[in-house]
Amino acid sequence: MTPRPYCVITPCRDEARFARRTLDSVIAQTEPPALWVIVDDGSKDETPAILAEYAARVPWIRVLRRADRGDRKVGGGVIEAFDAGLETVDLDAFDYVCKLDLDLDLPPGYFAALMDRMEAQPRLGTCSGKAYYVRGDAGTPMPFPLGADPRLVSERIGDDVSVGASKFYRVSCFRQIGGFVRAVMWDGIDTHRCRQRGWIATSWDEPELRFLHLRPMGTSHKSWWTGRARHGSGQYFMGTSPLWLLASAAFRMTRPPLVVGGVAILYGYLRSLLAGAPRYGDAAFRSFLRRYQLQCLLKGKRRATAELDARQASVWNPRGEVPDSFRAAS
Repeated sequence: MTPRPYCVITPCRDEARFARRTLDSVIAQTEPPALWVIVDDGSKDETPAILAEYAARVPWIRVLRRADRGDRKVGGGVIEAFDAGLETVDLDAFDYVCKLDLDLDLPPGYFAALMDRMEAQPRLGTCSGKAYYVRGDAGTPMPFPLGADPRLVSERIGDDVSVGASKFYRVSCFRQIGGFVRAVMWDGIDTHRCRQRGWIATSWDEPELRFLHLRPMGTSHKSWWTGRARHGSGQYFMGTSPLWLLASAAFRMTRPPLVVGGVAILYGYLRSLLAGAPRYGDAAFRSFLRRYQLQCLLKGKRRATAELDARQASVWNPRGEVPDSFRAAS
């Protein structure tokens, strides 16, 4: 065990193109994980052979193989695979747990830097660096730390969330929010639930914490349109207000793919709205989220987040109760 034991859980499917980059970057960490559970969710490519090769020579890598369900199932399927790995882990043995994708390239001091910051701020429940991709060729190697290279494009994730591809959690916080929801927008719901319980969720855009996302966010395994439309549907499920969705879609129109990405988000949201699709079942959460989004529109996200975090300090309890459903599952 390392002095600061943490566990990484990675759901993956058909990641042979990028797996070695991620595997090598985690092995090269200045403080590697005590345990890395990689859940192969029915890969049909060379992913299983690559994972077996690394597991044979790295004692803290454990591979769990799931049956092929026929196709990649984003959102809920990712968390189903993550939970399958989580069921094999005794969280009492770790201070931190991380959900990590198998299409990333991390700087060598990445996890150590996150733990340093969490130790300095006890209310930090989840955090990450920022994701970048290389314009034109995801396979292009880039030296760390990632500086101001014109080939790099930021995925522009807000500072009030941890990045879905790299969700680093304090175990006590992860337990209090009940883990991840098995639905699209799981990676938004979790951070808002953190804040609802008095924890702080954040990410930092600093060179030593920037990492490469070898498959850019929202591209989907089918197309940009599919990925962005799915994001719009996920925003509807989470409980996002129409006004916030309009602002978010307008912003995304300024990011690649220009205009059409934002249009796809609007389409996905409206499609779910008109179909009367189900929403996340916690009404108190949806009300909390909409109040926060309104304050962000009125005051700016940075100020609204700082004010909310200050108010929520009164409800923070690092040893607070854990939902019965999560306790039973774990």
